[in-house]
Amino acid sequence: MTDAAVSPIHTARLVLRPVTMADAPSFVDLFTDPNVMRYLYEDVMPAEEIPTYITKYLSAVVPGDGEWLSLVVEFEGEFVGLASVCYRSVEHRQAEIGYIFKASGEGQGFATEAAQRMVAWCFEELDVHRVVGRIEARNIKSERVLQRLGMRKEAHLIQNEWVKGEWNDEVIYAITEPEWRATLTP
Repeated sequence: MTDAAVSPIHTARLVLRPVTMADAPSFVDLFTDPNVMRYLYEDVMPAEEIPTYITKYLSAVVPGDGEWLSLVVEFEGEFVGLASVCYRSVEHRQAEIGYIFKASGEGQGFATEAAQRMVAWCFEELDVHRVVGRIEARNIKSERVLQRLGMRKEAHLIQNEWVKGEWNDEVIYAITEPEWRATLTP
């Protein structure tokens, strides 16, 4: 892990900032909602476990090889979700993005806007060559986000993970730095 602190990241409407313990009530709203947790690895969490769980999100430094960084996504000062990046491989210059948003913010473009900024951050700040997004195949809304980012579908893995008592398919999308740069030109 590096010691470089991550400053808040801004988009046209959103602020992506480091997680603090003061975010615990918003984490409760997020991680206790079965609709939000449906396609994630974790089950719905008991509210009393959230203060302990949140500590894994408190790192506010640029991630090192194999490490995750999660940032709170705020709209007009209100917590609407989390945007994350994992530096999957420093050697191969690859990162993975992830996001989770409150149901109340659905349909407002927050996930797309935050994910676009995280992809840009990966290419501009981490100097990666490739960014991927991995989703549970039934998560159509998340798949649309990845498509809006200009990512291409690279794989549909059939029953490759046992999650929450059932076999799940996984879909993988990706974009390379040259492909991403091409999306920036009008």
